[in-house]
Amino acid sequence: MVAESLISYTIVPLRTSDTGEEALSIMDDFHVKHLPIVNNEELLGLISEEDILEFDVNEPVGSYSLSLTHPYARINDHIYELMRLLTQHNLTVIPVVDNENKYVGLVSQEDLLRYFASTASFAEPGSIIVLEIGKRDYALSEIARIIEAENTTILNSFVTSTPDSTQIELTIKLSRQNIQPIIASLQRFDYIIKASFNEIEYFESLKDRYDALMAYLNI
Repeated sequence: MVAESLISYTIVPLRTSDTGEEALSIMDDFHVKHLPIVNNEELLGLISEEDILEFDVNEPVGSYSLSLTHPYARINDHIYELMRLLTQHNLTVIPVVDNENKYVGLVSQEDLLRYFASTASFAEPGSIIVLEIGKRDYALSEIARIIEAENTTILNSFVTSTPDSTQIELTIKLSRQNIQPIIASLQRFDYIIKASFNEIEYFESLKDRYDALMAYLNI
């Protein structure tokens, strides 16, 4: 999945002649805190709610100094790159340009969250295991071998780590609900099970958190 597949054309970019007040109104309508400024298909940068509030809202945004001039994605960038950009710059939208650096559209934080929530690895029944592993000991192929020996498929996995720690957390989505045999097998190989969730428990927790996040974005 690449950026081009998630582009939204609903939120129109700002023109340099649009006022700060108009920009704030659009942000409020679409529940975002950032908007791209475009001049004849050229992406000039992103303006944030904070940027606008530092200036006269009755003045055109083209007269403002922008704190975010460079964040953008290309149409062929993978969605993981979109996630990195949104997180690194603390954005609610990321503008997308084509191979000629012309503005194409944008991808919102909400669009990206909805995509992940609808993918098969989240929607398909199963369970979750969270392992705590030393960075030097991490080998997904070995973990996969143990799990697959129990006639179970890994649907998804991701690693969480912090720069000052020698440990990582590996979260694995599995294709079955009864994971006690898998937990036992992993423990036999000295893997530390930090947490585990069956489908019903995890789905309810995830749904509550997702609904809370969507409610926050719609404030």
